[in-house]
Amino acid sequence: MIRVLVVEDQRALADALAIAIAAQPDLDCGDAVGTVDEALREAARRPPSVVLMDIHLPGRDGIEGTRLLKAAHPSTRVVVLTADATPDQLARAVTAGASAFLAKHSAFGDILTAIRTTADGKLLVEESTLAARLPEQRWERSGLTRREHEVLSLLAQGHGLKVIADRLVLSRHTVRGHVKSVLVKLGAHSQLEAVVMATRLGILPRPTA
Repeated sequence: MIRVLVVEDQRALADALAIAIAAQPDLDCGDAVGTVDEALREAARRPPSVVLMDIHLPGRDGIEGTRLLKAAHPSTRVVVLTADATPDQLARAVTAGASAFLAKHSAFGDILTAIRTTADGKLLVEESTLAARLPEQRWERSGLTRREHEVLSLLAQGHGLKVIADRLVLSRHTVRGHVKSVLVKLGAHSQLEAVVMATRLGILPRPTA
């Protein structure tokens, strides 16, 4: 059972999401909360598997909330929902530790997919957000090796370290080293940020769906 915490200050939307999520046989969702501070208290009481986090919240915003939640509960995945699904917001969200980034107008099925995908340890970002370009001066040439590119490509497909190690006939320790090198060369703070940046740079192909 995947425990989901909804953090959304628009009460009607928050309640609708909580009810619809709780109706899924594999998801558990209690009452939604409207602020980051409430989310931190609820997570301390009962750590969630996945947090559905709005960005624009009263007090601390969802980006800061993501950072604080990940610091306190590293295994919790955060799915960021926002009406302002811009590349800049995406960059802030993934730097804070988000595992998925969706526009608030996304179909409910897409939100459910994001919850299940991130709970399984994978990464997800909408293709429409990836398609937008960030200012070129943010990025430098990567200098990735062939093996690092292979590891990055498998990360982009949602595979974990064990699967990547098996696919490439490497130890998990070696794969971790390649991932660390990829993050350093791309200037990324997380695997998701590395995938997003590599896609924008043309190192990885853009998703088709």
